[in-house]
Amino acid sequence: MTARPAFAFASLILTAGAVLLALLVLLAGTVNQNPLNQIFFLQADTSGIAGAPAISRWTYWNTCSVDPDSRNVCPSVHPAYPLDPPSGRNFGTTKGVPDPFIGTRKYFYLTRFMFAFALIALFFAACSLFTGLLALCSRIGAYLSGMLNMMALFFQTLTASLMTAAYVMGKNNFRANNQAANVGVKAFAFMWTAVACLFLSTALFCAGGAAGRKDSTYTKRTGGKSFFGRKKSTRSRGSFIDSESQRRVVKDEYS
Repeated sequence: MTARPAFAFASLILTAGAVLLALLVLLAGTVNQNPLNQIFFLQADTSGIAGAPAISRWTYWNTCSVDPDSRNVCPSVHPAYPLDPPSGRNFGTTKGVPDPFIGTRKYFYLTRFMFAFALIALFFAACSLFTGLLALCSRIGAYLSGMLNMMALFFQTLTASLMTAAYVMGKNNFRANNQAANVGVKAFAFMWTAVACLFLSTALFCAGGAAGRKDSTYTKRTGGKSFFGRKKSTRSRGSFIDSESQRRVVKDEYS
């Protein structure tokens, strides 16, 4: 029995898991409901910043305040919301904002591109889920799904790397300014776990395609052999009769 369906099924489960984790992070900040209101990239003490809540949390869509139960309370959404405290997109002031954020666009671009790459990664991963159904019964489907998963893996890794760079530096900037700050454990765990799931599913899709090739090659090589490995005779009973008749004719001509 070929191992391709088993590899393909395991790959589909891993890819679906990666899509789910990435979606949870993507949708955090869009609604104030559990579990989305527990996911954020960065939390910082912004009580000293004019017009900012006492504690701010950054998501893909907005800066949220925090309720007494430590849940996000998020305002209206803005796609590709950046980490840029001095700008009008965040707080619109430099008072109380850590100096490394002032006069630079680095954090703005890091978090902006992160959003775009996240959407691209989700697109390729979702396509891989559909083509993965073909991987259950064909080598072409396995290799195609592996290629799509590889693209999703590339952009998901890029997204997670940009997230880590931007928000870890942001956390350090707030702490250096004597403002308590920490990264969102759930968001970071979900994003990097999605990377691991896509890596494993890509490897399994490719392994399924290779396994299907080996099985077909083995069948071709052994198709003409019997149970004990000896090649079956392709000569019919009639061929033996014809040969015997020819020998008799030759014998009569020489007699």
